[in-house]
Amino acid sequence: MNIEKYLNRINYTKKVSIDVETLNALQEAHLKSIPFENLDIHYARKIELNIPSLFKKVIENKRGGFCYELNALFYQLLKEIGFDVKMISARVYNNIGDTEKSTSYNPNYDHMAIIATLEEQDFLTDVGFGEFSLHPLPIQLNTIQQDPLGKFIFDKFDENYFRVNEIVMEDRKEKIIPQYLFETQSRELEEFEQMCNFHQTSSESHFTKGMLIYLLKEDKLKGNKKITLTDKKLKIRTLDDVVLEEIYFEDTDRTQFEKFLFEHFSIKI
Repeated sequence: MNIEKYLNRINYTKKVSIDVETLNALQEAHLKSIPFENLDIHYARKIELNIPSLFKKVIENKRGGFCYELNALFYQLLKEIGFDVKMISARVYNNIGDTEKSTSYNPNYDHMAIIATLEEQDFLTDVGFGEFSLHPLPIQLNTIQQDPLGKFIFDKFDENYFRVNEIVMEDRKEKIIPQYLFETQSRELEEFEQMCNFHQTSSESHFTKGMLIYLLKEDKLKGNKKITLTDKKLKIRTLDDVVLEEIYFEDTDRTQFEKFLFEHFSIKI
């Protein structure tokens, strides 16, 4: 992997060291430069789960990707820099059913994340989950963690799984929303291929139901913004979710979608 090209892609210009400050800065730079997106699925382009193909797409061709692509690349970058990292399997909460039942979470390998270990502390590191934490989260049970993008808390789901939850305000009360279960066992990239193919092809996958691209965009003059584009809507928000712009459209030939895609993400397919 060409580390210099990768760092240029994410606009990272600081010194690279093996410490928490650098890990935080690398994840933040990644999230502000490379979008979370599923566009290849809807443009009939097969996603090949190997580092050279992913590097060409995301780094050289300046695209984004979903978890298997973005976290696989970020894992490889961190590893080659010298961080102690491992890829892990996660099961995303499916928003139906009891949060305490295992059946309310998708199967193993539904999501890929990273654990980085620094100074005997494990950090959940994730650049492929869309709207999530800006910085890696120390895996500390039952302790509320304040991240620039929200509050999070870890708990133990059962003897096999940890769980990361987000704390949100709902009806002026704090509510704990599960995000995903994860194991700490190290995994290889090939182990995710079956679920990666499922999410590209199955009508049961939420990734095949519609186009989505999201980026936390840094704007030093106007302030950082969350930009989300789907088949039918462009939405721009502040970091605390105040809506700045919302445009609905019906676009069966993708003309308007592709106009916004280029305008806000500099992507032309």
